[in-house]
This record gives sequence, C-alpha cells and structure tokens, in this order.
Amino acid sequence: MNRSLELKTDLLLGFFICSLILANTLGTKITTFFNVRVSVGILFIPILFLVTDIVAEVHGKKKAKSFVYIAIVVLLFTWVMMYISIKIPPNTAWGNQEAFTSVFGSSLRMIIASMIAFVISQFHDIWAFMFWKKKTHGKYLWLRNNLSTIPSQLIDTVIFMFIAFYKITPKFTVPFIIGLIIPYWIFKVVFALIDTPFIYAGVRFLRGDSGKD
Repeated sequence: MNRSLELKTDLLLGFFICSLILANTLGTKITTFFNVRVSVGILFIPILFLVTDIVAEVHGKKKAKSFVYIAIVVLLFTWVMMYISIKIPPNTAWGNQEAFTSVFGSSLRMIIASMIAFVISQFHDIWAFMFWKKKTHGKYLWLRNNLSTIPSQLIDTVIFMFIAFYKITPKFTVPFIIGLIIPYWIFKVVFALIDTPFIYAGVRFLRGDSGKD
C-alpha cells in the first residue's frame, strides 16, 4: 500500500470510529423527523455502512473487517472510561453530576444491544457487498452499495430494538417494537439512498478513479 493510500485509509478509519462513538453518545438525544421520534444517532449510522463499503471495494473484505474489529475495541474502551468518569465522585463545587450521568450513563442493556447490533449488521454488510460484487463482476457499485446496506440497516434496527426495549415495560410488546422498527428503518433506507453518490466519491478519494460502471 502506498503512503498516500495508507493515509487516506487511516482517515476513513478515523471517520468510522468517530461516527460510531457519536452515534452512541449523542444518540441519547431524541428528535422528531416528519412526526416520528428518532435518535439523532440515526445521522451517523449510514456513515458506518458507507465507509465499510468503500473500504471493501478498494481494499477487500479483510481490511473492511479490520475496521469493525478496531471500532469494537475503541468503543469498549470508550464505555469503560465513561463508566469510570461517571462513578468518580464529583467535586462538591460542581453541581452537574446528575446531568452528566443522564447524558453519558447509558444502561448496560442499551450498551449490549448497540454492540451486538453493530457487529452483526456490519459483518453482514461486508459479506453482502462482496457477494454482490462477485455476482455483478465488480460492476454496478451503486447497486451493490444499496443491496448490502439496506438489509444490513434492517438487521441493525431489529436487533437493537428488540434487545434494548423488548419487555422493558409491558407496553413494549413484539407488535409495538415492530411499529417502532418500520419508520426507523425507512429513515435509514432514505439516508442510504441519499449517500449513494458518496460511495463513488469515496472510491475516487482512495484509489483515484470514479468507480463508475
């Protein structure tokens, strides 16, 4: 790997890890898109799938998987340090401990849900992208990107929602959670379609061509 390509790949890894951490920290905020309550973390999830598809296209499956492994280690470290930071007794003059805990103190169940959903959906996305690359003989990058990302987004949403919220209260039944999954996934699909031009830009950025078929 030449030095320029190595630096560009490292930059993508930085964006990948940053997006994952932001999704899991800023994602505690709930907003409303078209009358649907969603986490602001939904803005960062498409970046994760976009980056692994770009890396898989240029470097192959092994390198894309390495991004996921590195991200897992970094995310676990982040959660451990957040937990320690929350548990350290605050100075008596600092009155923001409750707000600090509220913002950064995700429950263990949410952490487990996020981690499992991330790992399974990312590995599926990489597998699916390479599967469709083989089937299309390396053509139709836009199609391969969406055929891998859209189902992977569904896997991510279903796994996270059920592990995080199933039976958390009597209200969270299977039909209720499915009702949450559908609009949430639709938003992810829309973002995936919007980011299609960016995979061409990403491929061009890494290897100096347009990736056009």
